[in-house]
Amino acid sequence: MHRFFVPQLYNETMTIEGVDARHISKVLRMQPGAQLQLVSDDGVSALAEITAIDSECVTVHCLEKLAESHEPAVRLILAQGLAKGEKMEFIIQKAVEMGAYSVVPVAMEHSVVRLDGAKAAKKVERWQKIAESAAKQSKRDIIPEVQPVQTMAQMLAANDCATKIIAYECEDKKSLKAALKEAQAKGALTDVLLIIGPEGGISEAELDAARAAGAVPVSLGRRILRAETAGLVAISAIFYETGDLGD
Repeated sequence: MHRFFVPQLYNETMTIEGVDARHISKVLRMQPGAQLQLVSDDGVSALAEITAIDSECVTVHCLEKLAESHEPAVRLILAQGLAKGEKMEFIIQKAVEMGAYSVVPVAMEHSVVRLDGAKAAKKVERWQKIAESAAKQSKRDIIPEVQPVQTMAQMLAANDCATKIIAYECEDKKSLKAALKEAQAKGALTDVLLIIGPEGGISEAELDAARAAGAVPVSLGRRILRAETAGLVAISAIFYETGDLGD
């Protein structure tokens, strides 16, 4: 069933306008009587039926609120070093599908891509649209935010997650699994900041800064993973360990 986001589920009869209305009428070719799901900004979802439709406005009648949740128990923020080409789009799309709460694009020392000012804002706007599309496709209860491009220092200062993890290719003592077990034992596996480097990796200065902010360096295994692979592997492992990929 198709899912659409609305600011608020305020009464039984509502309208969907703009891009979503055009998508419903022109692309999906839905008709009165067809059912869809609505999700408000606060995560409340409802089953609704189309009562009237044209290319610019779709009127729906809310049938019932839905109790089921599609969100993971762990609030995970992915801090991703800027990756070149379409890799960043791929990372954001898949991270949202998998359940990331938010994505922070980080301009790191070894990032090949350099973004600032209007160029950065335009990229973030496009990435946010990709996140919204992925949230709809994967039936999320929220649209994860793609935050503005930040430096490592800005990102670390702005995120006070209970558990902070940085994937570091030279780490040979602590695995991601061991770090998660330790956090779970402390009751700190409620929200996680996951830091992943760009193609050129994480610099020693950035590693030191992350450590000083409380981040734990971990290994993702014996093989070196690409920038667009490492974060998705780590997200999968975190959600598996916390039971989100099935009991």
